[in-house]
This record gives sequence, C-alpha cells and structure tokens, in this order.
Amino acid sequence: MRPSLLSAALVAALVGYGSTIALILAAAAALGATPDQTASWIMAVCFAKAAGSAILSTWHRVPVVLAWSTPGAALIAATEGYGMAEGVAAFLLAALLIAATGLVKPLGTLVARIPDGIAAAMLAGVLLPFVLKGAGAAQSAPLLVAPMVGLFALVRLRNPAMAVLAALAAGLATAFTTGAASLPDLPPIPPSPTFIAPEFHWSALIGLGLPLYLVTMASQNLPGFATMRAAGYEPPVAPALTVTGGISALAALFGAHTVNMAAITAAICMGDDVHPDRDQRWKVGLAYAGFWVILGLTGPVVIAVLNALPPALMTALVALALLGPLMGALTGAFAAPDQRFAATITLAVTGAGVAFAGIGAAFWGLLAGLAIWGLERLARKSVS
Repeated sequence: MRPSLLSAALVAALVGYGSTIALILAAAAALGATPDQTASWIMAVCFAKAAGSAILSTWHRVPVVLAWSTPGAALIAATEGYGMAEGVAAFLLAALLIAATGLVKPLGTLVARIPDGIAAAMLAGVLLPFVLKGAGAAQSAPLLVAPMVGLFALVRLRNPAMAVLAALAAGLATAFTTGAASLPDLPPIPPSPTFIAPEFHWSALIGLGLPLYLVTMASQNLPGFATMRAAGYEPPVAPALTVTGGISALAALFGAHTVNMAAITAAICMGDDVHPDRDQRWKVGLAYAGFWVILGLTGPVVIAVLNALPPALMTALVALALLGPLMGALTGAFAAPDQRFAATITLAVTGAGVAFAGIGAAFWGLLAGLAIWGLERLARKSVS
C-alpha cells in the first residue's frame, strides 16, 4: 500500500482518538460504567469504526472515514440518573433510528425539517458547560493546564486538526515529569468484550436516545457527507446510514455509543497528497480501519494512563477538544435571522442541564426551541 495512504490514515486515527478519548471516559463515568465496561465500550466503538470504514470504502470505492459521535459523547457525559444498561438501550434506539433513516425516506425527510439553527443550538447547549469548566481547571492547576493551552493555541495557528493532540501530549509530559501523575500498573491487553443487556425505560429513550440520534445526524453525519462532496466524491448516503446504524446497534450491546461519518478526520484522508489517483484513495479506508483495530486492542493501556492524570488536566483537555465543535454549533445556531430567538431558547434550556420528568435537558431544549419557532412562523403568516 502506498506510504501516503498509511500516513494519512495514521494521522486521522490518532487525531480522532487522542483529541476526544477523554470525553469518552467522561461519558462512561457519567453512566457509572465499570472499568471492564469502559474498556469494552472503547474496543467496541473502535471496531465499529474500523468495520464500517472498511466495508463502505470497499463497497463504494470512495474514501469513507467514520468517527465516533463526539457531540453524542458530550451529551452522554452531561446526563444524570442513568446506568449503563439504560444507556445501552438509548444507544440501541439511536443506532436503529440512524439505520431507519437510511432505509425509510420519510424519516430522513422529517429530520431534515428540523431547523438547522435549532439543531445547532441544542448541540451548543450540550457542549457549552464542558467548555466553561476549562477556566476553572486552569485556575485550580495553572502549572499543568497552562502548557497545554499554550501549545494548543500555537499549533492551532498552523494545523487545527493536530492542536488537541498536541495539547494531550503536553499535558502527559507535564503531569508525569512534574510528579503530578505517576505511571500506573498497565493492565493486560487486549480487553475482553463485555455484553450489557439493555434496560428499556422511556425516560432514557426519550431523554438520551432521541437527542443522541439527532445530534449525531445533525452535527456529524450531515457535515461528513458535505466533506465528501467538497472533496469531489458522491457520498453513499443511504448505505452509509444503514451500515453505521446497524454496526452501532451491534456495538451498543457491548457498551459503545454511535459511530457516524467523520468530517475533520475525513478531510485528512481525501486530499491530493493522499494519492495522486483519486480513484485509488478509497484504500485509505482500509488502512484507517487497521489502525482503529490496533487502537481498540490497546484501549486498556490508554485508559489506565489517562485515569492517572489529575482531574483538572482532563477537564481542561475536554474543554479544548470541544472548542471547535462549539464554535461550529454557535455559528450554525445564529446563522439564520428568523431562527435566532428560538435558537437562543434552545441553547438556554439545554445549557441549563435541568432534567424534567426524568428526561434530559437536551430534549426539552429542542422542544422549547421548536415551539417558539412554530409560534413565530404562525405570527409572521398572520401578519402577512
């Protein structure tokens, strides 16, 4: 295989893994996952990304690169009151809805009718609390966080995709060299898959499963398809949704949340420097899949090292990782003038993080925004 294909796939995999693995650990902690369940989660989601990327790239002969749902992980990390079994049920619902969107055209049409600004505002409301915690982390551990932030800012000027990975490297180096963290006993690899039987409760399905589906579609799959089009490839929309939804449903039984189309990491794999013959670039999906298998097998070691880091450092790393997605979400939320007030309501309700009737704030934020948007449309029609 051409070296440029391997190097692009390796960089994309490392960026995707290193920049948001801390968020996956936070999501697992929010659901009360055991160490074995957390290791199983990471292995299953890595294998799902590998399988989907290899299948779709080979099937359609275009470079299809998958990612885990970063906004979805943030949503999970922000939830309270659910256990892993309820979380798995919510993951299953989101996965099956994604697959159904690829198979049933009216469902895709219904999702597409949700105003972009309101969907983006819901995502921004989920991400904002995590980003705001970054300042508190810097205040509590300035000597650990400052080098991370400084390197992040410098690297981002030249290569935004590598900025969070550079911050992670700086955080690891600072923590272990200053004695703030010590190298733990490394667990054996590979991890063992842990089957988790789902427990279906309507509050978790509506409060977590439905928002997980919506943020994954709006903030991951749609930009992922747009990235492919921008690179000159026609994305296999229906097959991609069906395959990623089906694979995600299987992986959910072992604790993993959804996988979806990638955007930033996909762009790394589609440029002219990857392969001069654009018809051969699909092979990057195979190399990418191979690296994700390796990352999935070595997950317990990564978890052990990251868990040894001071909490403030991990909080700051998550905040840095979510700055880019938050910027994109806020831009989308207030792009359309006629949706700005509804988007503000959505952002405020979601960001407050207050659950009602056992259902998480993301659902109520979406509902409140849609209600305001609907009222404003009726008012404009009555005036005209």
